[in-house]
Amino acid sequence: MKLAEIKTPISTLAGIGPETARLFSNLNVFTVADLLQFFPRDYKDRTKIVPLNLFETVKEIHTVAQVVAHEWFGYGKMKNLKILIRDKSASAELICFNRPFLQKTFPVGSIIIVSGSFFIKYNSLQSSSFEAEKLSDSGELSDFDDIPIPGMGIVPVYPLAQGLSQKKVFKAVQSALSQYSHGIDNDLSDEIIAKRNLLSKQEAIKKIHAPQNLDDIESARRTLVYEELFKLQKTVFLRAYEHKGALPAMDIAQEDSEKQNADKNVSENKIDFSPKQAALLEMLPFALTQDQMNVILQMNRDIDKGYGERARILKNENPVKKPPFTMQRLLQGDVGSGKTLVALFACLRVIDWGGQCAFMAPTEILAKQHAENSARLLERIGVRSAFLSGNLKAAGRNPLLKALKNGDIDMLVGTHALFSASTVYKDLQLAVIDEQHRFGVLQRQAIIEKGRSLVSSDSASEKKIFAAPHLLMMSATPIPQTLALTVYGDLDVSTIKTMPAGRKPITTYLVAEGHEQNACNAVHAELAKGRQAYFVYPAIEENFDFSEDGGNNSSGIKSAEAAFKNLSQNIFPQYKCALLHSKIPEDEQSKILDEFRQNKIQILAATTVVEVGVDVPNATCMVIEQADRFGLSQLHQLRGRVGRGEAQSFCFLIYRKDITENGIARMKVLRQSTDGFFIAEEDLKLRGPGQITGTAQSGQLELGIANLSRDKDLLLLSRADAYAQVAKATV
Repeated sequence: MKLAEIKTPISTLAGIGPETARLFSNLNVFTVADLLQFFPRDYKDRTKIVPLNLFETVKEIHTVAQVVAHEWFGYGKMKNLKILIRDKSASAELICFNRPFLQKTFPVGSIIIVSGSFFIKYNSLQSSSFEAEKLSDSGELSDFDDIPIPGMGIVPVYPLAQGLSQKKVFKAVQSALSQYSHGIDNDLSDEIIAKRNLLSKQEAIKKIHAPQNLDDIESARRTLVYEELFKLQKTVFLRAYEHKGALPAMDIAQEDSEKQNADKNVSENKIDFSPKQAALLEMLPFALTQDQMNVILQMNRDIDKGYGERARILKNENPVKKPPFTMQRLLQGDVGSGKTLVALFACLRVIDWGGQCAFMAPTEILAKQHAENSARLLERIGVRSAFLSGNLKAAGRNPLLKALKNGDIDMLVGTHALFSASTVYKDLQLAVIDEQHRFGVLQRQAIIEKGRSLVSSDSASEKKIFAAPHLLMMSATPIPQTLALTVYGDLDVSTIKTMPAGRKPITTYLVAEGHEQNACNAVHAELAKGRQAYFVYPAIEENFDFSEDGGNNSSGIKSAEAAFKNLSQNIFPQYKCALLHSKIPEDEQSKILDEFRQNKIQILAATTVVEVGVDVPNATCMVIEQADRFGLSQLHQLRGRVGRGEAQSFCFLIYRKDITENGIARMKVLRQSTDGFFIAEEDLKLRGPGQITGTAQSGQLELGIANLSRDKDLLLLSRADAYAQVAKATV
């Protein structure tokens, strides 16, 4: 039986009653299969005695000791037990908060084995976080020199929920292993297990939970990681085959080869621009970058292929009776690399074929900006565009929806309203989703369903063929290579790395809290030149007071509201300041941003609402307060709001005095590089894949034991094997 097929409730295991089962449910453990796949988060190596005198050089002491005395400290209900122990190297005290019963458990003279972290306090070696087990009620320490000691070995450490202890989880897992592990079949083929030198599934499950040595942990982990990634990659390839009729690039080398071919075609001027694409190209006051040209070429081929296959189906020239090809592409590029312009070229290709496009953005501010920019560019070449949001009133909405349904609108730009029940397209052929990580899987699918149409129906076989619109997802947060191969492995990934000519790298400074005046002085200098500045804060509402000199009298979260008052009244009274956050009505937000673009406002105090959709080339300063509270990619996005013109721009990351080691690492990465792709790789190491891609909430990527940053080599091996298996099955 496969492990996943063991659906027996954990309540059938000895020692797990209804209450314990409820506690396990908080960890999403309901069945025996769940429990056996509830892997340890760490291990304690207790294979050797680690005496007390090594407490400064090791993480954990593990020693045989004798109880020499009991003492009590505190009074009344605050009275606590202190157990004095000694091993062959030193003496120590075990502080037993709220555990008076240990006086009887470990009587004076007893021999115990004790494990824990020890430290010097009140001139004594102490531990308040320890585990102990009695070996004997009496005896000498030398009596235990040459006999097996219980508790010696590798001890798994599991994630816990309130009410569960390590001992309780360990016993439950061991009970499941003894009853069910012998009948577990392999999920991988014998051929792959032999080829990759893996363990059987049965061995891997036993060794991951009950290792005899460190080698057992590594071999078990390697097997289970490989298996998890193999299954994921196989699913990705099958999904890609379903919508493309072909497998995507198997590895990075293949993708690089395809990109080189695209480069060659572009350099030889082989892009066949459609009429409206050519008209837009002619209008541009600048030349497209090489990367932009490459992506346009790739998308043109996809869109043309889809229309070609659709035409053959309509002519009954589709002998295999499969749906027409649809583009499924992720376009990633750094902040300001020109992704939106490339997306407009894709829209024009579809419009020249006679289809409609939907361009969806996560916020009304960003959607409105896209609508204004596209209208300014495209109306001059005959493109009929419109803007739709949930705030559009019926007087304007009803005629717009009627025009859309009749085909009188070529491109609709907006927010979630684009896939509402009342929004009906005549012939939706391309959906563009900007900042795709802000949309869930169901939202993306909803916009695709708006364009799904019946293209062929065979009455004899009752087989119907439906065509879906092309999908272009854009991300200004570059995706690390390993994530591109997993989360988006069923998509074609296009990358724009080349920045437009004339852009200067943003200079980034790290500023410790208490030295904010240094950043303000630099901002003053830029404002004097006629430039503008952003000040970004982690919270909206005021939760502390500024001192008269502008300092912060609290260690709480800084807010945009309080900062706005201080900036406008105390620090920059001679300049026009404005406040922007998500609680301000959207119409007012748009007005504030318009005035900021026109330089009627010089300083914008804001929350992360300015992270996307704000393009002000004259803004040259970005000051981010309590920057260590933000994720690395988010900081990079915020920094990308400046440096959008030809002037030198600056970013000041102000970090708290109690910054963590992880926070320091993030700050150093931002100072080291302005390359979003390098930053994304570092962010993956520091935060994990869910936080980067937004999949932690949407459920796209839930890895059990694999770590994409650590296990890249196994990812590539499993990808190659999954590719070969799917390729063989789809011949």
